[in-house]
Amino acid sequence: MKMIIEGIAWKFGDNIDTDQIIPAEYLVTPDPEELARHAFEKIRPEFSKSVKSGDILVAGTNFGCGSSREHAPRALMGAGISCVIARSYARIFFRNSINIGLPLVEADIDADENDAIKVDFENGLVTNLSKNKNWRFPPYNEFLQKLIDNGGLIPYAKERLSAERRG
Repeated sequence: MKMIIEGIAWKFGDNIDTDQIIPAEYLVTPDPEELARHAFEKIRPEFSKSVKSGDILVAGTNFGCGSSREHAPRALMGAGISCVIARSYARIFFRNSINIGLPLVEADIDADENDAIKVDFENGLVTNLSKNKNWRFPPYNEFLQKLIDNGGLIPYAKERLSAERRG
């Protein structure tokens, strides 16, 4: 499946930790929509009311550092974030995001708040449509792409089990 995402950029800096993405006091629910209402509430209070479905986060280094909670990428998905592009990720955030079907790109791109961004996963290409600039990134391996295409690890496993039962 060819996956292309287009959205408007939200710009964040380096070392955005999971407590900044979703404050700890809201970890009492796994509901993505409820979590989304509190995403970035302490550092970008306008985020949850302004983010639109399909928007893209663009960040610096070490995005998602901190605790190993699945709530952080779940809050981003609940808010409608279609993809995160960062220079680097905390390893556990990367894995949690892929496991729940949130696409991540590791690339150092030039983007400002509200720039239009296009991500072509099959060809490993990010385009800042507002600046007419391109960046390459390594495409996902086949397994990770299947996880994303299926919406995460659990839907992927269910599909595999169903396919095995069908024979």
